[in-house]
Amino acid sequence: MSEQKTNPAVGTHGLVACGTLRREIRLLVDMGFLDGDHVFFTAPGLHEWPQQLAKQLDRQISRALGVTERVIVAYGEKCYMDLDTAADTDVFLEIFGERVARVRAKNCVDMLADADERRRIAGGAKVYWLTSGWLEHWDYIFKDWDAAKANETFPAHDKAIVLDAAGYFDEMSAASPEKLLTISDWARVPIEPYPVSLDRLKSLLGDSAERLAKETRGT
Repeated sequence: MSEQKTNPAVGTHGLVACGTLRREIRLLVDMGFLDGDHVFFTAPGLHEWPQQLAKQLDRQISRALGVTERVIVAYGEKCYMDLDTAADTDVFLEIFGERVARVRAKNCVDMLADADERRRIAGGAKVYWLTSGWLEHWDYIFKDWDAAKANETFPAHDKAIVLDAAGYFDEMSAASPEKLLTISDWARVPIEPYPVSLDRLKSLLGDSAERLAKETRGT
């Protein structure tokens, strides 16, 4: 993708993102906001397996630094947690220095809708929040969950809401309605979509690019 087609503040940067955001990131590439040659993904849902996440983050960030000067990491603060030292994502990223910055969001859900918007969407209900990638990779992300863990987690909520910037819920409803019903039955909560824009994600990426520019200039 040519530099002229990318966002000047973001498009020249590398991006390493969780696979749960693949559809949203690919939309930004299609829109010309990101350069697809600079985008690298880890497997989805690796917060469940921190050692694997550390290995994949290290590999993908190193790959991104091989083709760009600066790299944005689209991961939440607590998505990586070292179970022995309690080190979080930011502590892990310190090994890469000032050329790498994480988006200022708590998790992938927060990258699509901030806390105020989620409160408005919830309308007082207790919501288990999802992105389209969670639905797409449900079997993989929750493969180690037994019925007891699922029953402790999901039924404590009134419903699950998919913050859908890619139209995946409708796509899944049309192509695999039985899978959607199976997920809902297993989680024991109704699942519904809520369409969102990519504006917050774009803003977070832009903010990260600006911080990287300042840090690498030594200001």
